[in-house]
Amino acid sequence: MSYEVEEVAGVATPPKARVEGAPPAAGRERERDYLSGFLSQKPREDSPVEPGGALYEAVVDALKEIYDPEIPVNIYDLGLIYGVEVAEASHAVVTMTLTTPHCPVAESMPAEVELRVAAVPGIATCDVNLVWDPPWDPQKMSDDAKLELGML
Repeated sequence: MSYEVEEVAGVATPPKARVEGAPPAAGRERERDYLSGFLSQKPREDSPVEPGGALYEAVVDALKEIYDPEIPVNIYDLGLIYGVEVAEASHAVVTMTLTTPHCPVAESMPAEVELRVAAVPGIATCDVNLVWDPPWDPQKMSDDAKLELGML
């Protein structure tokens, strides 16, 4: 296969696109109207009851202070906490499970979670929902917990 090479001195600039019936620009620059709304927006303030908010994070910190008596890892990193909801009325709902239904702390752990979360400043009441579906398994543990237990 052979290729032919042709040398040229230059290429003419193609004509600019024109819109029929558009008013002439008359030396003015196009307004950047697509940015005006975006640039005028103010950052939204973090809600204290959503993830990342102060009250929500205080509840998570309280949960991280509760340790499983058989495994030296807190229940949050162990993956026993399935959900944390904090309502505007200072009411917290924690959905959690245990490693097994026959766990020796099955009766006392939910009560401890309720007491610790209700003791967080800004939380008036707390409900703990103990669920068994989906069942807990070691994959729910955080990397920190796995590292602590030598699983990484």
